[in-house]
Amino acid sequence: MKNELLFCPLGGAGEIGMNMNLYAYGHPENHKWIIVDIGITFADDTLPGIDLILPDTGFIEDRKDNLLGIVLTHAHEDHIGAITYVWPKLKCRIFATPFTAALVIEKFKEKKIDVSNYLKIVQLNSTIELDPFKIELISLTHSIIEPNGLKIETPAGTVLHTGDWKYDYNPLVGGNLNTQRLKEIGEQGVMCMICDSTNVLNSGRAGSEGDVRKSLLKIIERLKKRVVITSFASNVARMETIFYCAKKTGRQISLVGRSMQRIFKAARKCGYLSDVIEPIDCRDVKNISRDKIIYLCTGSQGEPLGAMNRISNYIHPDVLLEAGDTVIFSSKIIPGNEKKLSKLHNQLVREGIEVITEEDEFVHVSGHPNRDDLKDMYEWIKPNSVIPVHGEQRHMLEHINFAKKMQVPYPIKVENGDIIRVSGQSPEVYDKAPYGKIYLDGTIGVDEDSKSIKERKNISTNGYLNVLILINSNNTVYKNPIINFKGLPVIDIEDFKHSIQNQIIKSLKTFSLNSKNQEENIIETIKIICRKYIKEKTGKKPITNINLVRL
Repeated sequence: MKNELLFCPLGGAGEIGMNMNLYAYGHPENHKWIIVDIGITFADDTLPGIDLILPDTGFIEDRKDNLLGIVLTHAHEDHIGAITYVWPKLKCRIFATPFTAALVIEKFKEKKIDVSNYLKIVQLNSTIELDPFKIELISLTHSIIEPNGLKIETPAGTVLHTGDWKYDYNPLVGGNLNTQRLKEIGEQGVMCMICDSTNVLNSGRAGSEGDVRKSLLKIIERLKKRVVITSFASNVARMETIFYCAKKTGRQISLVGRSMQRIFKAARKCGYLSDVIEPIDCRDVKNISRDKIIYLCTGSQGEPLGAMNRISNYIHPDVLLEAGDTVIFSSKIIPGNEKKLSKLHNQLVREGIEVITEEDEFVHVSGHPNRDDLKDMYEWIKPNSVIPVHGEQRHMLEHINFAKKMQVPYPIKVENGDIIRVSGQSPEVYDKAPYGKIYLDGTIGVDEDSKSIKERKNISTNGYLNVLILINSNNTVYKNPIINFKGLPVIDIEDFKHSIQNQIIKSLKTFSLNSKNQEENIIETIKIICRKYIKEKTGKKPITNINLVRL
């Protein structure tokens, strides 16, 4: 068999988040591999105690001896967030542009991992040689600085991996979209394009950060009291806009939230934000009048630990809101966060605080391509085939339809784990790689059906009961069983405990307590009795733990 070029998404196909893509080239028995991005997604309320979800990387771990490196397209968490958890299993080179590298370094520092011998900082619009891959970075525009598309050249042909992007004619910070180079690549011939699908359902263009700046300035100019703006910390252009608006309106600015401060420092380190006014520590704002300050804070999605949530609940040590102040949510509502944010908005309004969102005024633009943006990319690249990624099922299906309208001969819909042979006349799914999700439970990675998650879900739904039965040396029950419970809808606690105790004592009389061989049967019987009684009284089936202790 001849050499072949393969593509395999382990995350990010059929979902928005957790992006991880594999490319392989070579003889079927001796492929060389690269990884493009290695991100996370965030857990929702259905997974209590779980914050982060990682892609299952077992497939590439088994092939790490032929893994040439990890190439990062940009610094969003859904593209780099899993790297500190996965890289120790791979120990390969990491390639990133300066800003992305700065954030990656900080991530590894937090984990006390030294990657200095493995992390290779590459310049914008440069080339990475990883034989048999030649990877050219193409500067694009997005909602973070230094986003890159990748021209992946192999002896079998060329693939363009767009990464996350949009067409922003005035991005404010960082370079412009390198349209000239994209057109050149298209003229040279592109076998397949792997393309962002996030906004394929949206007509027109995504919009420009420059236009958001004009709108935000007009809004802030009319506001008379304290202004709090919450946005995605990673959007450095939006951050610069807030600094610009503060200066234009004669206000000071304070950054609130660790990630906001971390991004600011990383951007400064890489030569961005050099001309903005100096932010002041939020602890030093007390002596500044309400009409002379702007707070730029984290928590635009209502995250429990975000600065905005703490401010709205009046538990932030340094930021206080009063009636007449204004909070601007300069961000989109990520699907799944609607209820959480609605509650937060209503809470602020109830306190007499004006709330401005993207539904009220022009305060945000997306970082992903709408249909007119996509049309431009297709006209520049003219791919023979296209594989939509970075989208839910409905986005990817519509992207297939869009590609057909753009006269792409071979669009193909894929799912996580699909191994696609890209080389040849048309791409085809010919195999399936093991794939899945790893749930970060504390510091331990577990499967979705792990015992810890199941038990936690059960406890959150049905509550918890613990029974301690003390047995004397003469094999009689010492006093009454000790009953403790959590999460059960009980009004008269003492009566409830007394009733359970009576049920237990009545049952224990049917057993011989001097036989240790009976203990398992006793525990199981008492557990059934307790759960049955509680089900009758409350409708709940709590996690039940029975302890027999001999004195």
